Amino acid sequence: MRLTDPIADMLTRIRNALLARHTEVSIPHSKMKEKIVAVFVNEGYLNGFQVLEEDGHKKIIAKLKYTEHGSSVIRGLKRISKPGRRLYVNNSNLTLVLGGLGNGVVSTSRGIKTVKQCLVEKIGGEYICQIW
Repeated sequence: MRLTDPIADMLTRIRNALLARHTEVSIPHSKMKEKIVAVFVNEGYLNGFQVLEEDGHKKIIAKLKYTEHGSSVIRGLKRISKPGRRLYVNNSNLTLVLGGLGNGVVSTSRGIKTVKQCLVEKIGGEYICQIW
């Protein structure tokens, strides 16, 4: 099955797994999705991930993170740039997500970076998604 927006599918899988209180979620593999999940892990929104190969197809197993009270660390995920409407930003157009409480993911010429990293390095690119 071909998806028109695999990044939105990944975000929806994470959102649905959080609502169902799962400990991990399986996501079809791509290099971009792997790098986005790595950013989520580095920013503390996920516990970790691993890439597995099953029947010749790779998949990402992301470990979801919850607080000691049982609520999810991730409060929201939002797709910004979509296949029908790409959104490119430069350094002057970037703002912090929720005043710095959340973060955004930007695909730059130097790789997948957070909005905070883009502001420090003064670079822009395609604004992929937001997480808070």
